Amino acid sequence: MTRLLTLLFLVFLCTRGRAQMSDAEDRGDRFGTGPYEQLIIRGVTLINGNLAPPAGPVDIVIEGNRITSVQTVGFPGVPIDSAGRPTLKPGGREIDAAGMYALPGFVDMHGHTGGRAQGTTPDYVYKLWLGHGITTVREPGSFNGLEWTLDHRRRSAANEIAAPRIRAYTGFGMGRREPFTTTEEVRTWVRMNKEKGSDGIKFFGARPDLMEAALDENRKLGLRSAMHHAQMDVGRWNVLHSARAGLTTMEHWYGLPEALFEDRRVQDYPVDYNYQNEAHRFGEAGNLWQQAAAPYSDHWNAVMDELLELDFTLNPTFNIYDANRDVMRARNADWHAEYTLPSLMRFYAPSRVSHGSYWHHWGTEQEVNWKENYRLWMTFVNEYKNRGGRVTAGSDSGYIYQLYGFGYIRELELLREAGFHPLEVIQAATLNGAEGLGMEDQIGTIEAGKLADIVLVADNPLADLKVLYGTGATRLTDDNEVTTTEGIRYTVKDGIVYDAIKLREAVKAMVREAKAE
Repeated sequence: MTRLLTLLFLVFLCTRGRAQMSDAEDRGDRFGTGPYEQLIIRGVTLINGNLAPPAGPVDIVIEGNRITSVQTVGFPGVPIDSAGRPTLKPGGREIDAAGMYALPGFVDMHGHTGGRAQGTTPDYVYKLWLGHGITTVREPGSFNGLEWTLDHRRRSAANEIAAPRIRAYTGFGMGRREPFTTTEEVRTWVRMNKEKGSDGIKFFGARPDLMEAALDENRKLGLRSAMHHAQMDVGRWNVLHSARAGLTTMEHWYGLPEALFEDRRVQDYPVDYNYQNEAHRFGEAGNLWQQAAAPYSDHWNAVMDELLELDFTLNPTFNIYDANRDVMRARNADWHAEYTLPSLMRFYAPSRVSHGSYWHHWGTEQEVNWKENYRLWMTFVNEYKNRGGRVTAGSDSGYIYQLYGFGYIRELELLREAGFHPLEVIQAATLNGAEGLGMEDQIGTIEAGKLADIVLVADNPLADLKVLYGTGATRLTDDNEVTTTEGIRYTVKDGIVYDAIKLREAVKAMVREAKAE
């Protein structure tokens, strides 16, 4: 079975486009300038990541790549007295943000960079991420190769490229030609993974003793971990086993319904089920939550309480399976025409090979099942948050009709659908993500001493999260003119001010060129 899992993992890497054919281009100054000796964002309304209500106007002062002060400078609707405002130093830059909203830079806790199978380039993905306010990304698996990912992590940290900050997790066993057979082999690999510079490990499943050894060694080394509890091993190792062993974050939904089983040990697989047939895999997954304990039952509460006690993090990535509820809507989303590469649209289409392209016979029955699946899944996630559990925002875009950047904003909308207050949605996207990465002292809120990662948008995202989309939100003016909001205007990462509109326009140019070819 271990050998089979290794082979499945290699197939998974191939279908996800594991070899990136290009490197990101040097940053230059076409899209972002800075950092500055001093940068002042003036008169903005602050929506922070700590559940504080909006407040403004404030002036945010940045020196280099650090926030040095956040100063209240007046009251809404009242002219600001310039005498009480921070003074701009010679050579500094000001941004007049009156009427705008500032949020901490977004953290995408599940962001793959794409690859050959999707026909993407790093610049295409990075521009979409930055163009949607994402300043930090956890790359769960580094499937383009660890060395490639670490090099881009280094170049991003040095701001040599226009890209979010990258945290690189290695796929468990990556670099080995043979499957693990002993716990000592596992521990040796985990130590080597740390020496190579990885930030953590992405698991899919393994024999319980191997999982125990890997998580124990990883924890001793101070690294973090994420896991997609694949069905091939979830029957003997679900989310509770992982959390007890020291896993820090679970991805998607896998492994959680199985921990909630009361009257069974295994998912109700049809006798002709084949895991390698993704129409089977995802079609039957739509029935999974209905096989678990009922919400608020004794067992349901017991599982939740134990995960809370273990300070376990949920990273649901609701958006990546959103098409399962309405594939026509996902296939015809506003952004595909101008922002989605034709190679990506081909990748999304029904296929027996491409991962996540399981629309072989997808219809009303599957979508109704998945709507109920989401109701039960969202109930658990929302209650977990209500009881003090950490829930983060991740996208997993590049599959199942979800596009980089756009899929992340869709994730925020789905957290809202799950029952999160808009301020709780922002906390999931910012401070919770920072805590999940162990970076809460550096990012996640806008406050003195932290890195200057800031999102500036002209419209209030608490009133409508759609204003964060690159395609904007549709509005009807008093003159009966149909318009759209402009989306995020600036993304500040490490004190560098990126024109988010220009970044998105560059992506549109890439798509036009690809279509012309």
